[in-house]
Amino acid sequence: MAKQGRKGGGLWGLVKAVIVAGLMIFVIGPIIVVAVYRFVPPPVTFLMVQRVFEGHGLERRWVPMRRISPNLVRAVIAAEDARFCEHRGFDVEAIEKAMAANAAGKALRGGSTISQQTAKNVFLWPGRDWVRKGLEAWFTVLIEIGWGKERIMEVYLNSIEWGPGVYGAEMAAQRNFHVPASQLTVQQSARLAAIVPKPLSWKAARPGPYMKRRAGSINRNARAVRREGLTACVL
Repeated sequence: MAKQGRKGGGLWGLVKAVIVAGLMIFVIGPIIVVAVYRFVPPPVTFLMVQRVFEGHGLERRWVPMRRISPNLVRAVIAAEDARFCEHRGFDVEAIEKAMAANAAGKALRGGSTISQQTAKNVFLWPGRDWVRKGLEAWFTVLIEIGWGKERIMEVYLNSIEWGPGVYGAEMAAQRNFHVPASQLTVQQSARLAAIVPKPLSWKAARPGPYMKRRAGSINRNARAVRREGLTACVL
């Protein structure tokens, strides 16, 4: 009986250790790192490291929101997440539309918000597995609670990929248009927002006919975003 008790105690100790490790990795750890990044610029991301190994290099220069043109903020909201200021991290309506389109066999479309994209880009590895999606949802909740919309937008614009080895609004503006991010025009901002889905293939500085049409559409939508006050949480 004593041996069974010791075995049972050892098994329970192992279970507790696994539970504690899980809490540290999936609950407490994310809370701590999100709290730190509320004030500290996030360092290199998994995607940046991957691209370096692919031979693309790494160019990034962090700038605060006050040094990023409002034109770019309006353009990315118009292109990526028009309800950014209204939702709490997840756009249920967009997710339902994406699921319906995908179920109907149409071209795959995503329902990710800017908050979800920020969580994925900053904290997680590229991929579509369920573990990553679950962590993405958890980090999205945390940054919505801990950062707020302005900080989410600031981190997003400083972290996303905008070309081979080019990350963040400042380097994107300089590499494509030879101006700082604070001086991006309406047209330049629309072009940058247009290439976000495929930054390794599409070119903001030298757009083809399709990209010109896409940028024009984003420009029109950005005017609507401004007119309807859809950037009130960040501008």
